[in-house]
Amino acid sequence: MTDEYVMVVDSDNRPAGAAPRSRMRAQNLFHRAVYVLVFNSEGKLFRHRRTFTKDIYPGYYDIAAGGVVLAVETYEAAAARELEEEMGIRDTPLAFLFDMFFEDPKSRVFGRVFRCTHDGDLVLQAEEVLHGAFLPIQQILADAEHLPYTPDGVMILKRLLNEKNINI
Repeated sequence: MTDEYVMVVDSDNRPAGAAPRSRMRAQNLFHRAVYVLVFNSEGKLFRHRRTFTKDIYPGYYDIAAGGVVLAVETYEAAAARELEEEMGIRDTPLAFLFDMFFEDPKSRVFGRVFRCTHDGDLVLQAEEVLHGAFLPIQQILADAEHLPYTPDGVMILKRLLNEKNINI
């Protein structure tokens, strides 16, 4: 994991500068991140297992490609970059779903959630993704009751299912 510079924001999500990723994590600074939910044409969602070298939630299951927004990036540029880096998906339209805020003892993040549909091959980034598969959302939620899942991912899934105006 490189010590790249990430965008740091204030408690109202206004840009407040940049910081190395290590400092952002160590001081639990407010920052921005992107989440891209990858569905196939059957409506199944790609769930993957994070590597054990990740700087947050190592070894957890995750429902989104994504990561922190770099110091000079927009949410949209970060989403496209992360999707290509983690899954090898490029030139695929991303649909905005919603903005959210997540906080726990490890992270304080303003996230932007996107979705895409992809039926082609995936090229999983070995440094970040151990393995993955397309699964029904209900199975993912049931698994989250007894397997370690990223808490922000679970929050996103529950919000998707609760908001009737979001087409998943």
